Amino acid sequence: MKLASLKHGRDGKLVIVSRDLSRCLPVPDIAPTLQAALDDWAAVAPRLAEKAEAVEQRHGEAFDPAACAAPLPRAYQWADGSAYVVHVELVRKARGAELPPSFWTDPLMYQGGSANFLGPRDPIRLADEAWGIDFESEVAVVTGDVPMGVTPEEAGQHIRLLMLVNDVSLRNLIPGELAKGFGFFQSKTWTAFSPVAVTPDELGDAWNGGSINLPLRTDLNQVNFGHPNARTGMVFDFPQLIAHAARTRPLAAGTIMGSGTVANEDRTVGSSCIAERRAIETIDGGAPKTGFMKFGDRVRIEMLDHAGASIFGAIEQVVEPA
Repeated sequence: MKLASLKHGRDGKLVIVSRDLSRCLPVPDIAPTLQAALDDWAAVAPRLAEKAEAVEQRHGEAFDPAACAAPLPRAYQWADGSAYVVHVELVRKARGAELPPSFWTDPLMYQGGSANFLGPRDPIRLADEAWGIDFESEVAVVTGDVPMGVTPEEAGQHIRLLMLVNDVSLRNLIPGELAKGFGFFQSKTWTAFSPVAVTPDELGDAWNGGSINLPLRTDLNQVNFGHPNARTGMVFDFPQLIAHAARTRPLAAGTIMGSGTVANEDRTVGSSCIAERRAIETIDGGAPKTGFMKFGDRVRIEMLDHAGASIFGAIEQVVEPA
């Protein structure tokens, strides 16, 4: 089942989307918003699944990703992990910092702003190119209610949906913030999500209950920047990340958990953010060559199934001056 939120008020209008992303069907009689559906998932999901079959029979209207908000236009919680430790290792190595051994056993995670997410075609509007504008291509899950103290073995049953993420970062603001010892705030700005969120069954055998065995492709200005596999190198899978987040508090239905920047050790597959490419350039040649994004640059993030069909639809955004 594929779900989206058309732009409508603060929380969007829930629609069911066909598997080929060509048609959609509003379901106000079942749930007006995706958050409402998540709040009562056990009762609502079977009814949505019935309507999804109708959409496959050509019911509904044309689906336009440009009319979409994020699947959850705002969320009770957005937490982002750093499950691909090779990414962290490269960035730290480029600045001469060693990777603490604990990073391989204890996941990094920060809590980001979740009051205003961007839709998949919304521009990235920022005031200054000098902030070091970067994309970060990721995968995320949306949870149901998760009890405090859940184990990784139990956490997987609370995953309701998956989607793609562009976690925009302002790289030149990060060092000053981290030096304060209190984490990201100004340096983590807009976050955008794919047109649709999908139930795990839509991924077939590419989903093993904790990660997706498919490449995540990122294009910058219509040139492929990277296509690392989303399972390869994922040291902490989603159940582990959820359990980490829920160690000392429960998570509300509608919590979004990000994977962090998808990265592989194999350099031939490219990168999912500019900072990682700059780190590799610094390690190999002593200095970075690739610049951060400028006004007018366009990023596209997408995942295709084994048949070459888009699973989540594409995030496609242009950087514009605020």
